[in-house]
Amino acid sequence: MTSQTTTVADAAPETPIPGPRKGLRGHPWLTLFAVAIGVMMVALDGTIVAVANPAIQQDLKASLADVQWITNGYMLALAVSLITAGKLGDRFGHRQTFLVGIVGFAAASGAIGLSGSVATVVTFRVLQGLFGALLMPAALGLLRATFPAEKLNMAIGIWGAVIGASTAAGPIVGGLLVEHVSWQSVFFINVPVGVLALVLGLVILKDHRPENAAKSFDIPGIALLSVAMFSLIWALIKAPEWSWGNGKTLLFLGVAAVAFLAFALWENKVREPLLPLGLFRSVPLSAGTVLMVLMAFAFMGGLFFVTFYLQNVHGMSPVDSGLHLLPLTGMMIVASPLAGALITRFGPRIVLVAGMVCTAVAMFGMAALEVGTGTGVMSLWFALLGLGLAPVMVGATEVIVGNAPLRHAGVAGGLQQAAMQVGGSLGTAVLGAVMASRVGNDLPGNWTSAQLPPLSPEQLEKASDAVSVGMPPVAKGTPPEFAAKITEVTQDTFVSGMGVSFTVAGIVAVLAALVAMFTKRGENAQAGAGAGHI
Repeated sequence: MTSQTTTVADAAPETPIPGPRKGLRGHPWLTLFAVAIGVMMVALDGTIVAVANPAIQQDLKASLADVQWITNGYMLALAVSLITAGKLGDRFGHRQTFLVGIVGFAAASGAIGLSGSVATVVTFRVLQGLFGALLMPAALGLLRATFPAEKLNMAIGIWGAVIGASTAAGPIVGGLLVEHVSWQSVFFINVPVGVLALVLGLVILKDHRPENAAKSFDIPGIALLSVAMFSLIWALIKAPEWSWGNGKTLLFLGVAAVAFLAFALWENKVREPLLPLGLFRSVPLSAGTVLMVLMAFAFMGGLFFVTFYLQNVHGMSPVDSGLHLLPLTGMMIVASPLAGALITRFGPRIVLVAGMVCTAVAMFGMAALEVGTGTGVMSLWFALLGLGLAPVMVGATEVIVGNAPLRHAGVAGGLQQAAMQVGGSLGTAVLGAVMASRVGNDLPGNWTSAQLPPLSPEQLEKASDAVSVGMPPVAKGTPPEFAAKITEVTQDTFVSGMGVSFTVAGIVAVLAALVAMFTKRGENAQAGAGAGHI
């Protein structure tokens, strides 16, 4: 295949010299506002639905496996489709794919609210994932094409702040809606937001389509990559249930490996590949992709246990736990635009390394959390974590998207989002296995030391599953004195496992800081069509 070297010379012819901007259409800051509304809808949905799941389970008489599919179906559809969705934007225009994504996501949300069975909910959640995959790369592609180099980092910083604010609002808004309205309202809220995003998009967004954009579509590449991503994400989702050594886990991981290899071989032969592998000849772009995977591993994997710690150990409601996480998300909101300004001035390398060092320190600090740790100490580590994550979200995104030629901006945006999905799934699975292993080792001894009645192997297995999420395995009718001891053993064992998990996350963050040393400013960022418009 033709080498995709990322140089200014290659990128410059991709965008014609812009003429004077007329009216609202194509205005960079208004473009940012328009895409932020759509991105807010998807980011909010990522956390708001988790709060609604118990109510959905009760109302629709769903099993635990059914409720898990509400999340897993969305995650799988999103992860499998992101790079292909980015290619659609490169091929047909990011404005068009963004608007289609808005309409589809809002319509699927409304359909979920009208659903009367869990099967229908899962079906439309899958559609949400597919349309959400269209939105995220298209948003980055529009920013990449609209903003000149000196403003791109600030734009991505504000974009990251919107994601942080929406993620923070999810549990709070979701808790209030479920408690005071209904679980259906959690999905209906996307409809008016989608209508607003559609109107703004129609009025403001301008289509930027490079003259040398791909004219064909790599169907075999899409099929191979979809099989590979599905098999990988599915193995990571099911590994905690099946175990890592189980034949089914190994089968899906093997299929993923074979499909990724076949995809790489095919992409080297096809004339217009889905994902030009020459992009990875750019060391900064490759480093940015690895950095995004490692960051998501530490962040998503660690955050998974924080919610259980707050709700099951400290006894907080979902709304209260969301409020206690505001130092984290609030710091991300404040620090993201600031990180964009710092990266614009000093370049991404120093800022990214500093961000991952802060993240590592926060992870090691959270590894020392105890059952009785107060809000002040928790808030300190949460705030430091948000301060560390913000520059990484902004900087790694700019490194990936800015080091890709403009004609591949959508694919680069899809690659950035796919790296986050893979890293988050990997972190949740691996740290979940670390937690399960620690609980399996500690629980029998802690149980015996508390002089509790002995458990059969089956009872111990069920108890370990409950303790791994901080839930005391107290059977109905258990005497109060035994219930108190079981709760104490559960909390101590869970916190011990959480400490080991955060230590592993901290080590991963240190590795990410080393990877960040290989990043640098996007060499193709100055090809944006918005140059001269601000």
